Amino acid sequence: MSGAIRSLLVANRGEIAIRIMRSAREMGIRTLAVYSEADRTAAHVRAADTAVLVGPAPSAASYLNMGAILDAARRTGADAIHPGYGFLSENSVFARKVLEAGLIFVGPTPEAIQAMGDKTGARTLMRGAGIPVVPGTDGQVSANDAAAFCASHGFPVLLKACGGGGGKGMRLVGGPGDLPDAFRAASSEASSAFGDARLYVEKYVERPRHVEIQVLADRYGNVVHLGERECSIQRRHQKVVEESPSPALTAGLRQAMAETAVRAARACSYMNAGTVEFLLDASGRFYFLEMNTRLQVEHPITELRTGLDLVALQIRIAQGEELPFTQEGIHWRGHAIECRICAEDVTEGYTPSTGRIVHRRPPQGPGVREDCGVEPGDEVPVWYDPLLSKLCIWAPSRDEAIDRMARALDEYELLGVRTNIPLLRFVMRNSAFRSGRYSTHFLDEEFSAGALDGGSAGLQRAAAAVCALLEDRNHPSIPATRGDSTGPSRGGWKKRRDESYR
Repeated sequence: MSGAIRSLLVANRGEIAIRIMRSAREMGIRTLAVYSEADRTAAHVRAADTAVLVGPAPSAASYLNMGAILDAARRTGADAIHPGYGFLSENSVFARKVLEAGLIFVGPTPEAIQAMGDKTGARTLMRGAGIPVVPGTDGQVSANDAAAFCASHGFPVLLKACGGGGGKGMRLVGGPGDLPDAFRAASSEASSAFGDARLYVEKYVERPRHVEIQVLADRYGNVVHLGERECSIQRRHQKVVEESPSPALTAGLRQAMAETAVRAARACSYMNAGTVEFLLDASGRFYFLEMNTRLQVEHPITELRTGLDLVALQIRIAQGEELPFTQEGIHWRGHAIECRICAEDVTEGYTPSTGRIVHRRPPQGPGVREDCGVEPGDEVPVWYDPLLSKLCIWAPSRDEAIDRMARALDEYELLGVRTNIPLLRFVMRNSAFRSGRYSTHFLDEEFSAGALDGGSAGLQRAAAAVCALLEDRNHPSIPATRGDSTGPSRGGWKKRRDESYR
């Protein structure tokens, strides 16, 4: 189904829900939010024109509840659903149900999601298209199969989930004695994250870099790339810092990877925004890793370098419009960096931190962008991903971008929960990062909790600000938690339509 979208339901929460709503609003589209019991007063609920309760706090009963979300779309008169990232964004069953309900799905076809969502099937498809893949098994393996692969190919290897990515259900296995426990743990995590316990085995690429290419495709066969993003600063296989362009790529390698990504998109008849992820080894060889059939967390740095609005383009493609440019019409400028601000304690093994945001003052200045999902007074619940916001920087050169990000992180004030801001400050000042010579092992090799600074001027200013705020219980920047149908929105406080799912 296609046609002009007048009302868009965002089947997500937090900063990405707000990000999508902003583009929709600029396009004159009515915005609809869904929320769980834990998110009754969340920022994305206040940002929407209409909000619908879809279930209790656990994701399985709310943000992953297909029936509740489709019912919310029906009752609010939605024309389309945008899944954001995470939750149902790469679920082919959900995409198909959206279409069967007569709605527009702002994303690829269910067939493309299914083809690239099964990681072993995607490897086979890519290999058939002449795209290099990391040596590994072509399908689900048992623990015995995994042992046989390791015996013939050697250690180390990665156990990976067949039904999903993002580091979930992944375990690095260094030797035969580690395999049984790693297999059980990876299978259990995969089952919990994706409802699919199947695993496959992949030969581990030593000291790789993680480089991805953003692609866009319409239904008329037009496919373009929007350049690369370097995503090698990771903890537990989860990205922490991304930058564009990659400091590791030569002009020739950049062109080769981009052309390969376009070929991968064509191989699965892709439509809408997607990302082809590669591993790059020390010799300059690259291998297909996976394709994310959705908008990426790190899409803002591509927007900063190209001047394009990826969400607006997603919506236009979903409406049946043709891409408004060819590959030759895309131009890149400067350097961009994204830091993921997460509610976690980096001194305690990245354990999640929950509580109420009592003070937040983000950095400002030239080239600074923040996509944020929380405001002072908001609760950070235990139920969901700890990502609070994405701090993004643009500057004419990489050195200037790093210096600007370091300055912005020093200015950032947030109190009420612990965050990874001290870790991000460490990265920006680290010589290996600044040189551009790093791999996915960067944090394991360079970082320790003892390397963190003991405080900052920004933290001291924030503490003083909180003391002042606590003297005035009625300070407007800390609204009380609300269970009724009012909430702050653009332009001040407004009455919103608060519909409950029953």
